[in-house]
Amino acid sequence: MPIAVMEYPDPKRKSNIFGKLLMAAALTALCIIMLKHSPSFSTPTHFSRHEKGVTHVLVTGGAGYIGSHAALRLLKESYRVTIVDNLSRGNIGAIKVLQELFPEPGRLQFIYADLGDPDAVDKIFSENAFDAVIHFAAVAYVGESTTDPLKYYHNITSNTLMVLKSMAVHGVGTLIYSSTCATYGEPEKMPITEETPQVPINPYGKAKKMAEDMILDFSKNSDMAIMILRYFNVIGSDPEGRLGEAPRPELREQGRISGACFDAARGIIPGIKVKGTDYKTHDGTCIRDYIDVTDLVDAHLKALQHAKAHNVGIYNVGTGKGRSVKEFVEACKKATGVDIKVEYLPRRPGDYAEVFSGPTKIRRELNWTARFTDLQESLGIAWRWQKAHRNGYSSL
Repeated sequence: MPIAVMEYPDPKRKSNIFGKLLMAAALTALCIIMLKHSPSFSTPTHFSRHEKGVTHVLVTGGAGYIGSHAALRLLKESYRVTIVDNLSRGNIGAIKVLQELFPEPGRLQFIYADLGDPDAVDKIFSENAFDAVIHFAAVAYVGESTTDPLKYYHNITSNTLMVLKSMAVHGVGTLIYSSTCATYGEPEKMPITEETPQVPINPYGKAKKMAEDMILDFSKNSDMAIMILRYFNVIGSDPEGRLGEAPRPELREQGRISGACFDAARGIIPGIKVKGTDYKTHDGTCIRDYIDVTDLVDAHLKALQHAKAHNVGIYNVGTGKGRSVKEFVEACKKATGVDIKVEYLPRRPGDYAEVFSGPTKIRRELNWTARFTDLQESLGIAWRWQKAHRNGYSSL
């Protein structure tokens, strides 16, 4: 006769099964957490996806003087903005100002990164859906370029290459490149037009021309929309007093003449040093075309709006009028109300006698004209910011 066997549930076995299930659930949760924090997994954000009617612009060097003003204007015009800066020359204070002005989700993000790091650049482009890039980031002092040329050749050309490669790989269709009139060197004829031969005479201008050549060669087999803006000496600041120019103290000696004038007016330095009084100009000092930063930013917006696929546009951005260094110093004295002491010294290596633009092409094709052409007025606006921020952005 078969023997019937009855099985009774083992409470220990049931407990083991429950424990295994609990362990599996815990491990699954841990894996999900680890994946979410891994570089290859991220929760979609406003910045990681394209949105109809919204243009997402990457602004490299957006913590700097010109880049921060450009970011401000883009944000005012309802663009979505990502700023990438390693803060070697830029100011985190400028970023904080922008963040306070535009705190809404999906408007502005700041990424601390170095464009010389290929992994960081690739990660930035992988995790963000950019529609356009405005490439400002670069070291940009003529005098410094003559004493440390390798820094300039590496920084300007290598970083531009990194940006260009990532744009191509990730399908970003528009590039606005921030170039300089220094690529022209010292032309025989004035004003400088876009057809003037480029014969740079200092490492800064030479490196910028190399970057331009790289972009132009790339464009021959690309459908990217490219605009190259060669601009002149930038002055001024935000008319509403939110942003200004605040170079690092160790770079004051290399900085713009306007910064030196303001430092002298505030007593930070004993006076201003004018280098070169024997140039072939009407008063012996260099002649330059001074462009207000508000006008310069407006030119970048025009370039962005007019950029076309399969096309490269090259434009000079200036007022079309040259002013001597002596005239500039006199305007600064009037703007600040301070009788600034002036010391005249020998020429600075790499400088040229006379440079001013012919803005006919940009006026005709982009409908852009400089509006803030009163030198004393532009300096007065910048001076108000300087007085209110005696320690730069650290005053905030």
